[in-house]
Amino acid sequence: MSENTKITVQVSIPADINSVWSKFNEGKHIVNWAFASDDWHCPFAESDLRVDGKMKVTMAAKDGSFSFDIESWFYEVKAPNFVGYSMSDGRTVETSFEEKDGEILVTEVFEAESENPIEMQEQGWQAILNNFKKYCEG
Repeated sequence: MSENTKITVQVSIPADINSVWSKFNEGKHIVNWAFASDDWHCPFAESDLRVDGKMKVTMAAKDGSFSFDIESWFYEVKAPNFVGYSMSDGRTVETSFEEKDGEILVTEVFEAESENPIEMQEQGWQAILNNFKKYCEG
């Protein structure tokens, strides 16, 4: 796997772009969707959504067996259409929000890490984005 392999995941959400934007970027909403499976949760999230602002998200197994924090810093914010951030390990994530056919197409492009297979990373990020869609529709 090359050092800069990029992975893309997407969902289409039948909702207002401003609602999708806030639910994606505000800590009070992130805690409701930022996990890949039902046996995990997000007990903490904060997001200072501005260039050089920090985002911190905690993902944890519900049984208490494991948890980890993800810290990131925003390098580009163009509400309500684009947000880019760098994670503490140096990888970047770019998320776009595009109005298309009466829905909001959310596209995340992220740099793969080298510890896990590409397919596993893609499935995990897609599962989290699917949770986000479910939260927006709920």
